[in-house]
Amino acid sequence: MRILIYSYNYDPEPIGIAPLMTELAEGLFKRGHEMRVVTAMPNYPERRIYDGYQGKWYFSEERNRVTVDRSWVWIRPLPNLIDRLLLDGTFVLNSFPQAASGWRPDVILATVPPLPICIPATVLAWLRRTPVVLNVQDIQHEAAIHVGLLQNKALIRTFETLEKFAYRHATKISVIADGFTDNLLAKGVPAEKIELIPNWTNINWIKPKPKENNEFRKAHQLENKFVVLYSGNISLTQDLVTAIKAAARLNHIPEIQFVIVGETRAIARVGEYCQMFGAHNVKLLEFQPREKLPDMLAAADVGLVLQKHNVIAFNMPSKIPLLLAAGCAIVASVPPTGTAAKAVTKSGGGIVVTPEKPEALAVAILGLYKNPEKTAALSRQARQHAVEHYSLDRALTRYESLFTEVIA
Repeated sequence: MRILIYSYNYDPEPIGIAPLMTELAEGLFKRGHEMRVVTAMPNYPERRIYDGYQGKWYFSEERNRVTVDRSWVWIRPLPNLIDRLLLDGTFVLNSFPQAASGWRPDVILATVPPLPICIPATVLAWLRRTPVVLNVQDIQHEAAIHVGLLQNKALIRTFETLEKFAYRHATKISVIADGFTDNLLAKGVPAEKIELIPNWTNINWIKPKPKENNEFRKAHQLENKFVVLYSGNISLTQDLVTAIKAAARLNHIPEIQFVIVGETRAIARVGEYCQMFGAHNVKLLEFQPREKLPDMLAAADVGLVLQKHNVIAFNMPSKIPLLLAAGCAIVASVPPTGTAAKAVTKSGGGIVVTPEKPEALAVAILGLYKNPEKTAALSRQARQHAVEHYSLDRALTRYESLFTEVIA
């Protein structure tokens, strides 16, 4: 098959949707499919176009035998609402000529967010008489409304209209968790149009490794420590304050070391929290090169998943499959009825505690520190669940079957 992936994010961006789309594209290529990706100039999470891509309107390259066509986008490090609209608008307008000028795909996979990507993907599908699979990773406008970030009624109506357009014109819609299925069904999307394909990880690359002689531990003076790791996006929905307060409650145990890995500006903000709450057992690191990810995850005894109480129920952090694959026991401070809590509970590889409760988080971490047998059992179950449910090969097979179905 000739497959076009239309995604705002792609390699070399290190977190979020980019690694997923990269592994999907490269995995499908290895299975004999011809792949092309239409994407933006890389800029996430720093929100600054990477060196080597600046000053270009269009740029095409091959990355691991996958053709990648990039276009310039309006990006600002601290975006306001207008900046975000300009970002989506420039991607829609600038990416379409590249998408339309290449070979005719047999199928288009369009990944949201951003939601406006459905416009060029749908137009291209009309022009080329090609089916579209809409891959829903998040429904950002709904999440923004839920936490009070989006209140403009006209803009809300615009996003709701665009969402209906996207669902109506997609041939099929792939979602990553049950919560998304429920959300779409409640909006009138036919059940037969929805395909549940969980996000994945490369379980042959991300896997448990011995703590002894771990390169990440050696590089950051973590040998003989009980490492509690948070790595990923740090924004309004991730509750890092609770983690810092929990760390402060465990200051008296020198063997427990918190490690927080994130984008430079966000890490500086977390450093201020550490000073404010007296957490002296927190090591702050900027995002690590992707090739160091397996060692970083394997270095952790506990992996944290953090959400505020008002995070919308269907949100599914991409770090959960990664932590499970690494055999890392999870402590999830998340809403108890949300998708994240259900995923951790179903895996059997972690503990769910009440969000925004530092004492509850500290007690859970301390309990695992004091009970290495329980931590080891959670680790084994986490890995087993990842192998059975989150493998890249499983996802590739599911997408191949879905693409074959919509082409037929």
